[in-house]
Amino acid sequence: MLHNALDTFLFAFNITAPIFVMLFLGIWLKKRNMVNDDFIKTASQLVYNIGLPVMLFITSATTNISQITDWNLLIAFCVMTALVFIGSLLTAHWHCKDARDQGVFIQGAFRGNLVILGLAFCANAYGEKGLALASLPVAMTVVFYNVLSVYVLNRSLHHASNSFMPTLIGVAKNPLIIAIFAGFAVNTLHITLPGVIMDSGKYLSQMVLPLALICIGGSLSIERLTRMDTTAISACVWKLILSPLIACAIAIGLGLRGDALAVLFLLAASPTATISFVMVQAMKGNGELAANIIAQSTLWSLITVTLGLGILQIMHWV
Repeated sequence: MLHNALDTFLFAFNITAPIFVMLFLGIWLKKRNMVNDDFIKTASQLVYNIGLPVMLFITSATTNISQITDWNLLIAFCVMTALVFIGSLLTAHWHCKDARDQGVFIQGAFRGNLVILGLAFCANAYGEKGLALASLPVAMTVVFYNVLSVYVLNRSLHHASNSFMPTLIGVAKNPLIIAIFAGFAVNTLHITLPGVIMDSGKYLSQMVLPLALICIGGSLSIERLTRMDTTAISACVWKLILSPLIACAIAIGLGLRGDALAVLFLLAASPTATISFVMVQAMKGNGELAANIIAQSTLWSLITVTLGLGILQIMHWV
């Protein structure tokens, strides 16, 4: 029995460890000055505006939709996001001494890094099928995340004059959302893509996630990784423990099992999104707290994702 448990956790570790090797490679390269802030900024733009959209378009366009569309997965993830948002909203005053920090805390608690780390987990675990299963939840949740983030940051930072319209326009122009829905449209219409597009897309797909992970690693601060802040730790508990627990409980109640449940867990257990720091900075909030939540959640997710996936394996739910 002990041998089986060790095999199970080794399987889970083999999924998560390569992701964190790339993150720590990014930290090491930055420390050795082999990459700098300009490289990270340029590479991140390349990843976000070209690499990830191409990868998601190719995946959405070529996957058998009837085999990967699981509405229970999407329902469970959206309900979980709403519950975590409401729960962290109601409890934020317990964790934040300054009322202006509440929006930063709430965003750190519910907004996961689905686009890079979530997709990387899914791809490493289940390859093309994992990416395909994750595509629709990622597309829907990007919209959800942006609207909720603007609302909660406006609420705590008192930017009453800010409008949701620029956010909605930005969401509509988001290259990831456009790519996913364009891919599903091509798939639904049974359009055959030329071989040169498929081959070029596969080359980009092979490059994009490792480069993105190195950029995230390079942007992490060693000082923040070792700094223990109670507000940041509380946000990490919501993001890394409560979010996947709630998501999996809902999904299991809906009868979700196997690869779809594992993908749901991997997305729900992803650490806080790096874009949350950008939004907080832009709205003149506590950027230091936002950065600390990102760093701490990224570090601790190595343990929580591995343990969680191992437990799902032991329970024979995935």
